Amino acid sequence: MSGRIPRITDPQAIPVVEVDTHLPPVPADVLQPQALRQRFGSPPPWTPEITGDGQRFQLDRDPTAAAVLVPLVMREDGLRVLLTRRTEHLRGHAGQISFPGGRSEDHDGSPQATALRETEEEVGLHRRHIEVIGTLPVYSTVTSYVVTPVVALVQPDFELALDSFEVAEAFEVPLQYLMTPAHHRRHAFEMLGQPRRFLSMPWTGPDAYGQAREYFIWGATAAMLRNLYGFLCAR
Repeated sequence: MSGRIPRITDPQAIPVVEVDTHLPPVPADVLQPQALRQRFGSPPPWTPEITGDGQRFQLDRDPTAAAVLVPLVMREDGLRVLLTRRTEHLRGHAGQISFPGGRSEDHDGSPQATALRETEEEVGLHRRHIEVIGTLPVYSTVTSYVVTPVVALVQPDFELALDSFEVAEAFEVPLQYLMTPAHHRRHAFEMLGQPRRFLSMPWTGPDAYGQAREYFIWGATAAMLRNLYGFLCAR
């Protein structure tokens, strides 16, 4: 299939068909920096639950390599995931919640290099604050990107400088919240005759001005977080 890619313009309006309240949260001791270093250093046998969005819409286009950083900020009250909200004027994924990242360039040499470069360009987080601890399996999008999630611990003594063209704001969500399946909602719908499903993990927290705001984490970002959950629960 080629041509214009259909967009989900209002994901919050798509029905929730299930909430994973029956699954346990990741134990708090597993979500400690040293425990995560050990887990990624010696990973158990594991298969990701979600490998992609579904069938690609542009079958005449070769898949494009990309990488994102999953930044785990080491705050005093626990690890927090640094996420961004994209600006509303962008052609792709406008207003969506994302990890910092983007397409790989020939000079990058590795997904880790791509994730670090894109993170510095998008939010100004310098690599001297970042300790890469591992990667998750690639995630394929309907828009023909093959994305490697690069997981990293981040020292909290950083100052961000957002690329105002791409990033409307950056915010943090407690990792424990995202690793609790009672906050994972499953949505189902049909698009162009094909069944589609996606996860969401809505989070209400302070924005850049200290005001409470709901952030609708969904799609590829939520799927990669769900895969992180599965990885941390694997035995």
